Amino acid sequence: MEKLRKYIDKIKPNFEPGGKFAKLQSVFEGFETFLFVPNATSKSGVHVHDSIDSKRTMTVVIIALLPALLFGMYNVGYQHYLAIGATESFITTFIYGFLAVLPKIVVSYVVGLGIEFISAQLRGHEIQEGFLVSGMLIPMIVPVDTPLWMIAVATAFAVIFAKEIFGGTGMNIFNVALITRAFLFFAYPSKMSGDSVFVRTSDTFGMGAGEVVEGFSGATPLGQLATQTSGSVQLTDIVGNNISTWDYFLGLVPGSIGETSTLAILIGAAILLFTGIASWRIMLSVFAGGFAMAL
Repeated sequence: MEKLRKYIDKIKPNFEPGGKFAKLQSVFEGFETFLFVPNATSKSGVHVHDSIDSKRTMTVVIIALLPALLFGMYNVGYQHYLAIGATESFITTFIYGFLAVLPKIVVSYVVGLGIEFISAQLRGHEIQEGFLVSGMLIPMIVPVDTPLWMIAVATAFAVIFAKEIFGGTGMNIFNVALITRAFLFFAYPSKMSGDSVFVRTSDTFGMGAGEVVEGFSGATPLGQLATQTSGSVQLTDIVGNNISTWDYFLGLVPGSIGETSTLAILIGAAILLFTGIASWRIMLSVFAGGFAMAL
């Protein structure tokens, strides 16, 4: 890392005012601050000087999202192989889901970060880190069979009209990921609801080919509840087997990629709470030390 730091310091003057690539200063700063913590600190006023910045905060949130994302990838594969009546190993099931979800993550980040880079370049502002979280959330809150071009269109709409026109990260009054989901729901309702969007029945990159079993239904538990007419409610999986409370808790049910597992979401919540408590302890220690010195 020391050699990389020296190389960046060497080429940095080319991107500063007066350099031959000065117009790309915001892009260079975006990559530099992604790799290294900025060494600039406030010169006056009362501030806590530490390594916690918005990039580190967003990184913690991404780590908290990983349990739900990784389980969602496995569940995509699990629901697929259940639909075609096949039994595969954990690794094969996960790889299938990984390959199904990865293109959505790539499209979300390429479109969203691309717009943010262009916007920062045109305005001459620093590139913010807010979309690091939104770019992960967007693929997690859509059905697995959502076409990539729809995700691209909805992401572009949300970043431009729900964020950039308000001034960028920290200034937007709407959540970018939820605006993306709302746009998709109202613009393409047939791809966001129903029995055919939450379970991938086709192969992914040639993996997982097979015929769907008879009696298949991709309805989510909430979808089944909405259509129940009898007094007794018995929910089933996509091939008619009864669903247990443990299945609900683990998340082995149809749904959007990152929404099904209560356990994974609780793990993410615990990560956020733990890091939040740790941050408050650091701040309290700093203030206590400063108060003691003042006395």
